[in-house]
Amino acid sequence: MDPQKTARILVAGSGPAGLIAALGFAEAGFPVTLAGPEANGQDGRTTALMNPALKVLERLGVLAELRSKAAPLKVMRIVDATRRLIRSPTVTFRATEIGEEQFGLNLPNNVLVPALARAVAAHAGIEWRKSMVESWRLDATHAHAVLADGSEISASLAVAADGRLSPAREAAGIAASVRSYPQAALVLNFSHRNGHAFTSTEFHTETGPFTQVPLPGNRSSLVWVVRPETAKELAALDDATLSRRVEEQMQSMLGRVTVEPGRQVYPLSAASPGRFARNRVALVGEAAHVFPPIGAQGLNLGIRDIDDLIGIASESRSDPGSEKCLTAYDTRRRPDILARSSAVNLLNRSLLSDMLPAQLARSAGLGVLGSFAPLRAFFMREGLRPGSGLQALAGGLRKQVRR
Repeated sequence: MDPQKTARILVAGSGPAGLIAALGFAEAGFPVTLAGPEANGQDGRTTALMNPALKVLERLGVLAELRSKAAPLKVMRIVDATRRLIRSPTVTFRATEIGEEQFGLNLPNNVLVPALARAVAAHAGIEWRKSMVESWRLDATHAHAVLADGSEISASLAVAADGRLSPAREAAGIAASVRSYPQAALVLNFSHRNGHAFTSTEFHTETGPFTQVPLPGNRSSLVWVVRPETAKELAALDDATLSRRVEEQMQSMLGRVTVEPGRQVYPLSAASPGRFARNRVALVGEAAHVFPPIGAQGLNLGIRDIDDLIGIASESRSDPGSEKCLTAYDTRRRPDILARSSAVNLLNRSLLSDMLPAQLARSAGLGVLGSFAPLRAFFMREGLRPGSGLQALAGGLRKQVRR
């Protein structure tokens, strides 16, 4: 390849991760082709983005218009709502404990996705082909994609942002370990009489987490993880009955509840690829990691995928899809992805388990977090930015030594 030339990037998938990847690569000076249909602006879910992810959106020029339609997350709380013999103490994480005003923002997807789509459409460095990739051909120097409209795109690097079933991942010969959970998530928004004080509460139950996350005003979003048959039953209830069930489940913490129109049910699963890049294809977002909705990790992890991939590609602009670059990406992302996905899956399995050792381990772990402030601060910092907790601990030790 011409060492003076900046190679083309092909991004497959027009969900949030694909749109952010296209914008990020274009802002870094790469010519970008985005392949995927018109972005879905009707998704009723919300996404909690932590401060480092928000800095990426700010760098891409889309955060300013989102702030007024988002709610800050200042306090995050875990409540054991199981009825088991061994129960964990309530653990409360406050952003002020680590010198932050907020952990992040909770953004409605029907605000976030259209804002990203507008930015992509307006960017001179992005060609958006609003058609799905129908087939892939990967050779030693390029990734070639044939679209449903019959056109073909070739690029040095294909960014697979095409979801948990990822055809690009399959074409690259990357096998994924997939596990289905006996759980489904009921997702909706609701209003409530009392203010939420910008606090998100994750109630742990025997079927999974029941998570309330603040929205602007006296409103919140809800992800309620239950058995699949229960999710269908709940989704079929009339508004008044479902409102009462939600209020009871959250122990009337926010007063009277009124559910809003629009309910969605999603089956839960986990997926772990054997590699995160191969044969001119790099995986980001749900193509690289799928796990239950615990701890607001999903898109935050995907944005770190994208940021790391752009950083590595920028060091080899003429051939960002080379084996050297893809190996570097796989090596860099592996610790973060495996740590986050393993922790979430382990916690989810401990909620489902009736075994006493699993309950004891979960209770002991949360108990230590709740009572030991330095460890709590470490986990809060690590939750925002991998490695920052260790840096803070090291800084504290250095101060102690100087004394």
